[in-house]
Amino acid sequence: MSKQFFSGLSQNYIEILEDNEYYDITIEVGEDPNVKIFRAHMIILYYRSPFLRRTLSSNKNKDNGVLAHIKLPNISPEIFQIILKYIYGGIISLNEQEPSEILKILVAADQLNLQELIDYLQKYLIENKSEWVEQHFELIYQTGFQSNSLLELQQYCTNLMAKSPEKIFKSLDFTSLSEKSLISLIKRDDLQMKEIEVWEHVLKWGLKKNPTLLPDPTTWSDNDFKMMENTLQNCSPLIRFFSLSSDEFVQKVHPYKKLLKHQLYEELLNSYLNSNSEPNDNILLPRYRNVDGIIDSKIVNLNIASLISRWIDNDIKSKFSYARELYLPYEFKLLLRGTRDGFTPKRFHELCNDISHTVTFIKIKGTEEIIGGYNPLKWNSGNVGTRHGTWGETKDTFIFSFKSKNNFKDSILSHVKNMKKALLYHANCGPIFGKNDLHIFVSGDNDLKEYDQCWCRQETYEKKIRDTGGQFSVEDYEVFQIIKKKNSV
Repeated sequence: MSKQFFSGLSQNYIEILEDNEYYDITIEVGEDPNVKIFRAHMIILYYRSPFLRRTLSSNKNKDNGVLAHIKLPNISPEIFQIILKYIYGGIISLNEQEPSEILKILVAADQLNLQELIDYLQKYLIENKSEWVEQHFELIYQTGFQSNSLLELQQYCTNLMAKSPEKIFKSLDFTSLSEKSLISLIKRDDLQMKEIEVWEHVLKWGLKKNPTLLPDPTTWSDNDFKMMENTLQNCSPLIRFFSLSSDEFVQKVHPYKKLLKHQLYEELLNSYLNSNSEPNDNILLPRYRNVDGIIDSKIVNLNIASLISRWIDNDIKSKFSYARELYLPYEFKLLLRGTRDGFTPKRFHELCNDISHTVTFIKIKGTEEIIGGYNPLKWNSGNVGTRHGTWGETKDTFIFSFKSKNNFKDSILSHVKNMKKALLYHANCGPIFGKNDLHIFVSGDNDLKEYDQCWCRQETYEKKIRDTGGQFSVEDYEVFQIIKKKNSV
């Protein structure tokens, strides 16, 4: 067993720093008129700072007795005093330091390659001075991206830009972004901007890099297009072009067709003109936008809510629907959540009966699968006391499945083909679609029992929504009422 006495050791090294004897190097810090000479010890600096180690290797004390001397003009004496105390004693106190001074200490630590201190200061600023950091975003951004060591600061800036792009772009000249930081931003799935806005910003950025070009692409020569294409060659592939509406494509992409690869442009054009054209596997999915008040779900995200909304409105002419910009004309009002309200038929009917236009989402236990259905009619308990339930008749219902929360391309949409048996109402059942197509209910005559009979066997609907017709268990399920919004997003 060993005992470590770091506090005493630290204090001894601080005393060495303050001692005017035995030093073997002087360090000239700052620029006129704020310059100060510090006395230090080569062996300590050599092992504590990789930057100083490299510097000292070429400035060692010669045999002629002249002390080694180095200059650090980019660091102020006040900041270097704090850095020296850390180098010798492993101590740094930030309680009385202004955030701007802490940032200067971070820049100095970065110059001296003090990675331990760099990591600590980045985390301290982000966690304790976030309001100041956001208010001085442009300064933080420029500082973070000037060094490959300030990765946490870079990530913080990119996160903030992705979450609040409108607010940040007001305080930052977007066109001043480096290509590296622009790419790190537009490649993110959670960038909270409409895709057409991303494309427009990228074009503005490209124009800034080519000041001889006029904004109007109709004035560009073939060489101009080639020059712009080269500028955007690493950015254009990150644009989710298939998310754009047909109007956005015609107005904002078609004039720049020469910037896109021929094959990509043709696929884009076909996706709008030919409903039978097939998407390829390389299409980037829409970004995960956060729109408050649309859906409060533990099972699905806005992308699925958007696709369900398209299916409800019969907006399924194109096989590219899953790749388009979010379509959110409805609010999804939560009526029931299994993990909150229980998994019994009784609770389902208490919370969902007599409410029309509902969507059910079911998360299958042990898999990532999500299944469900849309009911334009009102749920009810059927003929209570009878063995058999009653049928709900409609042509507008459908059932669906997703391989996972983020897999939209392989989704299955199945419309009812026998509308007289589209839905089943029974006191001992949850939401049931078709004769066997999506069943969740309980065995025996007990509506307080949790669901124990669940399966999907294609019969009344056009397609089967699961590869197997065997029973499954419900991990969670949610029922929402959909309500038309006054203004679509």
